[in-house]
Amino acid sequence: MHHNHTDTAAGGTPDTADGPVPVAGPVPVSGPVTVAGPVPVSGPAPVADAVPAADAVRAGGDETYDVLVVGAGPVGLTTAIQLGARGWRVGVVERWPQPYPLPRAVVFDHEVARILASLGLADALPTFSEPAADYEWRNGDGETLLRLAFEDTGASGWPAMNLFTQPQLEAALEAQAHSTAGVDVLRGWETTDLAEDTDGVSLTVAGSAGDEPLLRDGVRRHRTLRAQYVVGCDGANSFVRSRMTTTMTDRGFQHDWLVLDVLPHDPDRVFAPRNLQVCDPHRPTTAVSGGPGRRRWEFMLLPGESAAEFGSAENAWRLLAGWDLHPGNATLERRTVYTFRARWAENWRQSRLLLAGDAAHQMPPFAGQGMCSGIRDAANLTWKLDLVLRGEAGAPLLDTYTAERSQHLRHAIDLSVFLGGIICEPDPAAALLRDARMLADRRAGRDPLADMPPQVLTGGLLRQGTDGGPQAPAGQLGGQGRVRFRGRTGLFDQVIGTGFALLATEDPRGVLDDGTLDWCARLGVRLLRVTGDPAANGPADVVDLDGTYRSHLERCGRQALLLRPDHYLFGGAPRMAEVPGLVAALRQGLVASQELGASAAVPLAR
Repeated sequence: MHHNHTDTAAGGTPDTADGPVPVAGPVPVSGPVTVAGPVPVSGPAPVADAVPAADAVRAGGDETYDVLVVGAGPVGLTTAIQLGARGWRVGVVERWPQPYPLPRAVVFDHEVARILASLGLADALPTFSEPAADYEWRNGDGETLLRLAFEDTGASGWPAMNLFTQPQLEAALEAQAHSTAGVDVLRGWETTDLAEDTDGVSLTVAGSAGDEPLLRDGVRRHRTLRAQYVVGCDGANSFVRSRMTTTMTDRGFQHDWLVLDVLPHDPDRVFAPRNLQVCDPHRPTTAVSGGPGRRRWEFMLLPGESAAEFGSAENAWRLLAGWDLHPGNATLERRTVYTFRARWAENWRQSRLLLAGDAAHQMPPFAGQGMCSGIRDAANLTWKLDLVLRGEAGAPLLDTYTAERSQHLRHAIDLSVFLGGIICEPDPAAALLRDARMLADRRAGRDPLADMPPQVLTGGLLRQGTDGGPQAPAGQLGGQGRVRFRGRTGLFDQVIGTGFALLATEDPRGVLDDGTLDWCARLGVRLLRVTGDPAANGPADVVDLDGTYRSHLERCGRQALLLRPDHYLFGGAPRMAEVPGLVAALRQGLVASQELGASAAVPLAR
């Protein structure tokens, strides 16, 4: 699904210094559901060694955090909220004093919707997003090459694809960050230096007006912040990445496009199809929703065209005139010429420095996976950081972050480049061959886009089989459905909370010994019985209202599934008698990371 792109600098490059766009309605504050009785508390156990806010300022004026996040875009804020909700003190450093006020990314999928909802945005999401009902690809003659219809309810319990307005998402995320205990959003501070030692990282930040230093009485103020880990969510020109030793791989696929965000004055005007890709070699064009009340057009620059001339307001309106849009019936909210690239860092972790989002990878927008991939990064990284900070895992666990996410990411980039190759074809002869092939596929019922980014992890912290690879269903994305639990009804995350979960056809506590039960409670593993009995009301009973979980268990031939906090399956057990072995495998994986960390000194970043 088209179309996601983000700006190169952390926080974007604002055209204005306007404040955040308000989100209609309250942004709910969520947290784990408190579970009384023998079922473990939803979410991790209390953190004993997190730095309390009152102790943030240490001797010498250093401001101490558990984790510092550089960049307050969607990925940085998601990272901070998830860590703050687990009890950690997090500082978010952002050089722009105000949020970027204009749209950038416009697509998120069901998995990312679930992650955003778990942050506390479940009620806010419908105020700035709408389901992407359809997506049609046509050639220059108007023939339909491909038509996709998206499910209203995807595997994660949210619409399969959603079109949204990024400033409103960021406003909701920032409001949630401010309401999350332990999270500080430090706007107007640019990261200028970084030094690592055996105990942590010192980050030097300086007053910033965004694109230039902020001087007061001719002096630029500096602060030194300390943390155990620094996560660079600071865009394609990442400062954090510049202090790491990691190579960048570039696919060499790049094109310049003019991006236009438009506010039609008639709120009832219907655009059909809602989302359209025009594969015309004379002017490849995108016309999609930009979220409720907004539209986006994108026009590819052809060889020899000047970006400055093509990106002018006069040319923008000339191009939009073909869609019956003019200054009398629409407002041109944003116009920019953007270069799409496909590249990624080979290593996303070096000692105490980590990368996420555009700092780790950039991709063409044609699969709508740019921002989605960054938010998946945050979901994968934060629960592992939590375990390492709590001492339940060793620092080598963080190496599974690159292993798990980079392979998944490569598939998303490959798909976006494949789709880009279809639409960005400027050669009429090659376009005729493409059209013939795609029209033949359509007549035969073949879907050239069947291989969307695989929602399967191929390595990392997963239950392994005898061949050393993940033992199915390990690595699969767990679905989400409506459930009833202790008198509450709704989607699983909103009713029960997020974290580790062991879902079984019988109460799993009956097959686990006391030592394992204590370990599960300490880790925050919820032990749950999935049932279709609407009258079930035991302390561990989850009534599966739509059959989502029972059908998943049946499809993969398992009586129990162990879910990780990022909603991917650690593994499954075909019989209840094998549940102890499943839990032991997770415990062994975490213990192994501790032993590896104790036996090898972690090299410091240079």
